[in-house]
Amino acid sequence: MAREFQRGHKAKISDLTAGTDLYVGVQIAAPGLSFDISCFGLDADERLSDDRYFVFFNQPKSPEESIQLLGAQSGDTESFRITLDRIPANIQKLSFTATIDGAGQMSQVGPGHLRIVAGGEEVARYAFTGAEFSTERAVMLGDFYLKDVWRFAAVGQGFDGGLEALLRNFGGEVAEEEPAAPQAQAPAPGFAPPPQATAPPAFGAPAPAAPQPPAPAPAFGAPPAPPAPVAPVQPVHTAPTMVAPMAPAQVPPPAPAPAPYGQPPQPPQPSPYGQVPGQAPGQAPGQYPGQGQPPQQPPYGQAPPGPYGQQPQFGQQPAGVPQGVPATGAGLAAALAPFKETATGARWTPQNQQLMRVDLAMGGAPVLARQGSMVMYQGKVDFSHKGAGFAGRIVGNATGQEMQLMRCSGRGQVFLAEEGAHLHPIELQGDGICVSAENVLAFDESLQYEVRRIEGHGIPGGALFTMQFQGTGTVVVKTHGIPVVLPVTPTTFADCNAVVAWSSASQVILSSQVRLRRNAYPGHSGETVNLQFRGAPGNFIVVQPYEV
Repeated sequence: MAREFQRGHKAKISDLTAGTDLYVGVQIAAPGLSFDISCFGLDADERLSDDRYFVFFNQPKSPEESIQLLGAQSGDTESFRITLDRIPANIQKLSFTATIDGAGQMSQVGPGHLRIVAGGEEVARYAFTGAEFSTERAVMLGDFYLKDVWRFAAVGQGFDGGLEALLRNFGGEVAEEEPAAPQAQAPAPGFAPPPQATAPPAFGAPAPAAPQPPAPAPAFGAPPAPPAPVAPVQPVHTAPTMVAPMAPAQVPPPAPAPAPYGQPPQPPQPSPYGQVPGQAPGQAPGQYPGQGQPPQQPPYGQAPPGPYGQQPQFGQQPAGVPQGVPATGAGLAAALAPFKETATGARWTPQNQQLMRVDLAMGGAPVLARQGSMVMYQGKVDFSHKGAGFAGRIVGNATGQEMQLMRCSGRGQVFLAEEGAHLHPIELQGDGICVSAENVLAFDESLQYEVRRIEGHGIPGGALFTMQFQGTGTVVVKTHGIPVVLPVTPTTFADCNAVVAWSSASQVILSSQVRLRRNAYPGHSGETVNLQFRGAPGNFIVVQPYEV
């Protein structure tokens, strides 16, 4: 019977089969989409150091034929023959990938799988669906990797950039074409390994590949032209809009409206602003509509910013701002002032309860964050996928403690958030904290982390798992609502679905109130399994007002 894998699960090949001559089949399909399925032979640094071990439709086997592309068969979209005992020592990982040929997204794919067959019997299967992905155009499905012995890992990691992003991730070079070349053959040779002169024709050989690439070439070439005019238009518009009303306004007033505006002495020098309907003739330049004069509301009602003027928090303007300015300038600035970026000079700075800013220039170390948590960034920041090497250190088989992470490096500020969760930066100075992987948003790469097992017999399986962070750095924890921190006492119990984190020095055991039967019965509280905490004074637990 085949062993079922989920994303992040791993196992030794020897636990699946004693054979080394394996069949790997990949089934993936979506209406109107075609896929390229490949195998990357990587070195110890997870790099494609030898492009002869990039096995795909134009290079169907490795030099010694330890990796062979077999084609579609037995219900699989693509299949490979892998002979583990013939793979050279410099190849320590085989990564099986699928990329969309043309437009499309991985979220469109139907149920698919990657399976391993040995001796005519299926021994492992990793099943996936499009619901696990979104806008990605490429996905790493599974890895064979050498760690003392050959092992298999179900990865299921997507890339938005397609095959080119995969090549860059594995250290492959993507050939850059001259501006004139892209019209016919730019994208096709772009995936060819640059060192070989004969490789580009190999990628350019298929007829379908030539007509499709020209479309993306103009698409990427078109945007650079529009941005040039767009950039200057905004500054020219925003600056003069403040000044434009003043110059033309001074010329018309003498003839058309000498009586209403000419009566006051020279204080009406702010007369350009005074043309806003509703200004009293004797109104001081620093006085604004609505300040102590409830009837002076029409100006705000007639101008676009009127709704803001009717609200106390937005209507109050800084002292000394002329009357007409709120319609376009100071009023908007004052309204947005409470939401301005907060810069404290620290590496991690909460902008509000749901948004965190990290300054990568401070400390110089990269940050690992949950994929998709970046909402904005400033400066020169590089985002890269944190590969299976990281997952192999923190995710055990069937622990559930897996995180899809990205590395943020460079010099700039990155703003992080996820689904409006409350964020809390916790700084560690040589101490440790235990947090479920589900509650971790980001952390400094300098921290050490591992899966920790909670002993007990209160639930089937006899154990729970959590992530333990130690060292010097910051980990950002996310919660549903505002949490509460409680000290650990000999009688401290917490619902395992509500507890978020606890000090790593605490002793945690599972406690069950079920004695004769495991299912809740009428009148029972339903709280059958709890975590009991014990420890010396100074230990703590963090609980959120929410149950998973």
